[in-house]
Amino acid sequence: MEIGGILMDNRPIGVFDSGIGGLTVLKEIMEQLPGEDIIYFGDTARIPYGTRSRETVIKYSFQCIKFLLSKDIKAIVVACNTASAIALQEATKAFDIPIIGVIEPGANASVLATRNNKIGVIGTSGTINSEAYQTKIRQLNKSSEVIGIPCPLFVQIVEEGWADTDVAKLAAEKYLMELKEHNVDTLVLGCTHYPILRYTLSKVMGEDVTLVNPAFETAKAVKDILKEKDLLRNDVNRKPSYQFYVSDDPEKFRRIGGNILRKEIRNIEKVDIENL
Repeated sequence: MEIGGILMDNRPIGVFDSGIGGLTVLKEIMEQLPGEDIIYFGDTARIPYGTRSRETVIKYSFQCIKFLLSKDIKAIVVACNTASAIALQEATKAFDIPIIGVIEPGANASVLATRNNKIGVIGTSGTINSEAYQTKIRQLNKSSEVIGIPCPLFVQIVEEGWADTDVAKLAAEKYLMELKEHNVDTLVLGCTHYPILRYTLSKVMGEDVTLVNPAFETAKAVKDILKEKDLLRNDVNRKPSYQFYVSDDPEKFRRIGGNILRKEIRNIEKVDIENL
């Protein structure tokens, strides 16, 4: 569509995650692209992806993408670190639409932030074991020392609303001990739930350690790619539309998701993703 000689694309952006954590990515996109309509799908019936096989993660990711494509979206954001690590490369080959993951933006930011080339990455077991962040960071800077630590309990802590409690602090102290011993000066929050823990993680790691939020960096990348491909809306002062779909339990999504977005979530619809 062209208005006054300016190209614009009014189709929504599609975002998917294995569950609720991807709302941290959605929140950043909402803030950085305030005029864009967004459709979010959370695969809440099959969370977590982090413990699944490679084949299963690819299958689930493709089903999520096909669902979003049925909504006539203009770009897809894989707001899941595990899916980005395992399925993104296959998805970009299989689908003719811009698909943006969270790994590369986060890796780029960590390389720019580090001063001593010692970078920590925390995430689910699936993300850490895939070595996706570690490999990407080393490709960008061969002298980087990258230490990956799985922190599986953090997801449950966030979803229980315990992010700023002693429970979170004790878990963080246990998980992050090795990273502190290696004197990392940069820490990548390699799971979409983890930005909710920023205050606790910063307190445990110390003020000299830079926390990299891939959600923020991904939103920046989405904006750049849409601009490059003339896919942005230009009527940024309009009130955008946000639609939410889940594969299980809309009420749990509404409750936890509202805490993440700091606003009430409406328009949640349950869908049968298995048929795609």
